[in-house]
Order: sequence, then structure tokens, then C-alpha cells
Amino acid sequence: MESWLPGTGLRYETVLTTRPLDAIEIAAHAVRESRPVVVAVGGDGTLNEVLNGFFHNGAPIPTASKLAMVPLGTGGDFRRTLRIPLDTKAAIQVLSEGLVRRLDAGCVTYQDYDGNTAVRHFINIADAGLGGDVVQQMGNGTKRFGSAAYTLGGLRALIGFKNKPMTVEIDHAKHELPKAQQVVVANCQFFGGGMQMAPSASPTDGVFDVILVKNAGKIETMRGMNDFRQGKHLDQSNPKIELIYGKRISVTSPVKVRLDVDGEAVGFLPALFEIQPGAIEFITPR
Repeated sequence: MESWLPGTGLRYETVLTTRPLDAIEIAAHAVRESRPVVVAVGGDGTLNEVLNGFFHNGAPIPTASKLAMVPLGTGGDFRRTLRIPLDTKAAIQVLSEGLVRRLDAGCVTYQDYDGNTAVRHFINIADAGLGGDVVQQMGNGTKRFGSAAYTLGGLRALIGFKNKPMTVEIDHAKHELPKAQQVVVANCQFFGGGMQMAPSASPTDGVFDVILVKNAGKIETMRGMNDFRQGKHLDQSNPKIELIYGKRISVTSPVKVRLDVDGEAVGFLPALFEIQPGAIEFITPR
């Protein structure tokens, strides 16, 4: 049933999800019909599912549909880079008054929980290592605590986490990390409930910001948490943190390493991350 949004002149239809990954199918149906705007109402996980409805077999579905977001949810990290308002009324105004921009999307090929090769798109940040363990902890009930979820999940995961060997290949340049805490592949700037992990990342520049967090210890990670939140961790000369730009990133490990994609636990390494420049039309604030 269609309705009108008061004060906007926008006609809309609401479709509710009933199970995990349902939003992918709902969005794909709308995209194939070229509905003018497909809006993800929720958090970063909901946005990720709706985003994936714009793709099939790793390629964009031909469509006239635009993607947009009205933020609700736990993390709300993607919206921070594009300055999408958290206030619902203000976010709805963006739908009618915003600017349509072509944003890059990431495509990751990885191992799912059944051991099969899977493909998923992302628009914000993907992470191998500690971040994967954090979202796994959140899946075990932490999310009900709202904005404190990532802090609680992060502390719980960090306490039990052991740095792991990873091999990272960035545009054919190989980096051997005998022990690493995490490899972050960023299309946008924020993750983990407001940490500005990639302060220079832009979803319109056609490259990923890849942050290698090497053999960092638990105590120094906790001490540096404010620097991560404020995006200052890259201002310092820290040999355990390195920023590299790239379009094609392969990450492997001889041990099991969890993967987080847009704040969702999806599986494990090995993973191949590829940028798809300008793959999605998104309505953003002017």
C-alpha cells in the first residue's frame, strides 16, 4: 500500500523484512523494476543488505533506481562520512532535497561459514581480524545495549583475541605480517560505533584505504582507543600501523581469521577485495 510523506510530496511504499538477508531480495525486486529510490531504513547491516540488492553475480543490475538511507540502528557508521542526519525528519528531507552522487562499492569474495566461496558487496568498511571477532561478540547478544554495543563487544573480543599471521597483497605488492591484529579495507571513514579508522577515505576516489594494524598489544590498543576514535592514530609515527591505498586487496592466513563486512559477521579468510568505482547512485545531503 502506497502513502505520502507529509511535507515532502514523496509517495512511498513500506516493505518489512521477516528474516536475515530478506532485504537483499526485497531491494533486488525494486531495483529490477527501476523504482526511483530504494531506501534502507535501519543501521549499517540493513544498508548492506539493500546495497547487495543492486548487484547480481558481482556486477551491478541495470537500473534507474537510486539508493538512500534513513538511519536507525546500533552503529550508524556509514552515515557519518556522508553526514546523513541521524534525525529521521531531516534524513527524509534529504530524499527530496539531496544530491545524487555516484559512490564506489567494494566487492569481497570470501569463505562463508559452510566453507563455500561467497561474494558480497559493501559500501563502508570491511575488516579481517579483530573486527570480525568484535561483530561475532555482538551477535551473541551485546547489540541490545545500543550505542555501548561496540565498546562492550570490542573489549570482550580484544581480551580473548590473539594476533594472527596474515599475507596481504595490495595491487600486486605483497606484505607479510607474521602477527597482525587486523587488516581494514575502507571505502568510508568510520566503523566500530564511531571510530574514525580511515580519516582520509572517500567513497568517490576509486581506491580503498587499507590500514594494516600489525602486532599491536592489548594494553597499547586500549590506550590508543581515543586516537582511533578521533582519527589521530595515523598522525603518529607508529611502525605497527600502516596506511596503503589500493584497488585490489588479497588477504590470506594459515589460521582461521574472521571477516566483518559493513559491521556484519559473514565468514572467514581467504578474501579478495575489489573496488567498483561509481557503481552505485546514492542520494546524499548537499
